[in-house]
Amino acid sequence: MFLTGLVALAYAEGDAAAFFISGTVTLIVGSATYVSTRFDDEVTIREGFAIVTMAWVTTAAFGSLPYIFSGVVDSPMPALFESMSGFTTTGATVFADIEALPHGILLWRSVTHWIGGMGIIVLVIAILPYLGIGGMQLFRVEVSGPAPERLRPRITQTAKLLWLVYFGMTAVITLLYLIGGMSFFDAINHSFSTVATGGFSTKNTSFAEMSSYIQWVTIIFMYIGGVNYALHFRAV
Repeated sequence: MFLTGLVALAYAEGDAAAFFISGTVTLIVGSATYVSTRFDDEVTIREGFAIVTMAWVTTAAFGSLPYIFSGVVDSPMPALFESMSGFTTTGATVFADIEALPHGILLWRSVTHWIGGMGIIVLVIAILPYLGIGGMQLFRVEVSGPAPERLRPRITQTAKLLWLVYFGMTAVITLLYLIGGMSFFDAINHSFSTVATGGFSTKNTSFAEMSSYIQWVTIIFMYIGGVNYALHFRAV
């Protein structure tokens, strides 16, 4: 949220404060929750299901704050819908005129896609060692496919490597979009959407107005992005 706030400041748009307020609220609530519920034991499979479910719900709730505070929606429900659509990479939107939205909001929509594309829990697991919490059961619940223990002895190493692959794919897609004539802002946004196999765009007509080159790049990398990331891990 703070990074998107800086982007909004760079474009001198009025929604910058909404991101800083949202980020501050999220940071305070998250820190308070961590301090009050910290534990050292390994998470059980039942607790894993509960944590994963609550993580997706609460992430969508806090992700809706920038839409609410910026005033681009009239009520909390459309904001929650947009946020949930982003994090689940559904791609449905409540906005009729995408191009009228501020740059900060456009980037935030794409960021929710990008985070949700790999999985919120996989991101959390990557930082769990710094919090003193075990993450194997969360990984079992969140990630389908080959058994996690077969990927790597330490589950946090697996999560970090998966995110490294994700970063790399995002960078490659961004470069290919730039070669195809996209602006840097549009290339970043659409690379986030592509690698996450989502549907958010900075244009009202989405990829319909893009060149055939860009459309083929999108098709190829959406296919790759749709493959189970455990298989990407094995390929690496």
